[in-house]
Amino acid sequence: MDASALKKPSSFAAKSGNVAVTKKKEKSDPNSESSSNEEDVVDKKTYESSDDSDSEDESSSDEDVAAATNGSVVAILEADSKSGEEDDDMENGFSELEGAPASSLGKFLDKWVAEVTRLEVLSAMLTLRKRHLSGKALQVAAAGYERQAVADQANNLASKIRNNLTNSMKALGVDILTGFGTILGPQKIKYGKVGFPDNVITAKDIIIATGSVPFVPKGIEVDGKTVITSDHALKLEVVPDWVAIVGSGYIGLEFSDVYTALGSERVLINPRKIDYHTGVFATKITPAEDGKPVIIELTDAKTKEPKDTLEGIVDAALIATGRAPFTKGLGLENINVETQRGFVPVDERMRVIDANGNLVPHLYCIGDANGKMMLAHAASAQGISVVEQVTGRDHVLNHLSIPATCFTHPEISMVGLTEPQAKEKAEKEGFEIGIAKTSFKANTKALAENEGEGLAKLIYRPDSGEILGVHIFGMHAADLIHEASNAIALGTRVQDIKFAVLAHPTLSEVLDELFKSAKAKQFNHA
Repeated sequence: MDASALKKPSSFAAKSGNVAVTKKKEKSDPNSESSSNEEDVVDKKTYESSDDSDSEDESSSDEDVAAATNGSVVAILEADSKSGEEDDDMENGFSELEGAPASSLGKFLDKWVAEVTRLEVLSAMLTLRKRHLSGKALQVAAAGYERQAVADQANNLASKIRNNLTNSMKALGVDILTGFGTILGPQKIKYGKVGFPDNVITAKDIIIATGSVPFVPKGIEVDGKTVITSDHALKLEVVPDWVAIVGSGYIGLEFSDVYTALGSERVLINPRKIDYHTGVFATKITPAEDGKPVIIELTDAKTKEPKDTLEGIVDAALIATGRAPFTKGLGLENINVETQRGFVPVDERMRVIDANGNLVPHLYCIGDANGKMMLAHAASAQGISVVEQVTGRDHVLNHLSIPATCFTHPEISMVGLTEPQAKEKAEKEGFEIGIAKTSFKANTKALAENEGEGLAKLIYRPDSGEILGVHIFGMHAADLIHEASNAIALGTRVQDIKFAVLAHPTLSEVLDELFKSAKAKQFNHA
């Protein structure tokens, strides 16, 4: 690529390990404490090789920048995992990253691709489900699958989505720059590849969105074959007969469903009461080698004393203990930013906060890297919120309106507060809460699908009708939750939403019955 032929950027945003540049804003940000009438800082030698010390940056006027950019410009910069200071709290908590990204957008799309790939694997699981068919007196042949075909289909889908998104960005006039990126100072980034000269870029606004990597606790040795993370599991290179799943969060539960459907027996290990091995931590896991089996050493969660050893019981162990922010090597020390357990501290507008509690001018952080809500759609919403701000429109994202889902069978979804959280809030603020519940057994569509085992729960304020939280457990819960999340986002009261008309017969009527069963105070409409 001829770097000198690229357009000059005015605003940069990092997404999932890279930096993307948004369109130049036309006026100062009213929300930034550092807003002024200063000219946009744009290096006229932005894309030329630099040793980042021999030349001074020249500023261009807004008109010059607008003429040069001719639209949005995006740079994709990989955070360097081999340099920079490690966060003490997260030391030894990161798994090793394996090589460079597989596409030009690299980790920019990895989070989305992982979600889609996971769903593709789950689609294979659903083809093996016969219960609802046999319940309707339909006879089907024995279900089966071809492991490599399922893995290939998932990988092909991931590649297709990567290519489609890459082409979409190029069609919008976006320039993609690939390399390892480091923040040098306010509005200045260095990037480059091993063996090539570094480049220095200056920008009006920078957005960090370096995402996350699987978190591997101390004492667990990952070999990618018999002891694996969710990243390895997505490749579906092998389906073990017996697999131990360490962790019972949504990743562990989803893969438990996947492996069960594909014929594996599984053991869940977590302090929470999920399965046989409860109240314990897996403190050491040794991969199988030289004819020896996987060895899992368990420690009592309360006493911290050794409790049991699983040896020769499982063929593989999936480490599903969550994900850790990928923020090492970003050069945050150059702008006096200290991470908190690896997360970049931000305010409600995603503006980065330095070690002294001050906002770092023109620097934002979204997604898993800030730890507010480690979900792909939350990262996207945060990114949109930041773009609104850098283009002069104030916006604060309501994280309580962002739904969370678990793609098990049946599915689980929620939005807003849990009941204990709602009770705590009510006690502090002096109001009562109401609880309403309904069952999928009362839904015609669910009964027709032989999927009546499900429930929905509403937490609300009877005095005002405010919806505090909704939880759903049942068929297509991940799709049903959005009526509730939209209601919370728009501030819709129970008294109003209960008059909505939904099609019959549909699963959506589960929510309709739920809202109608709430006993909120009625108000006379003017």
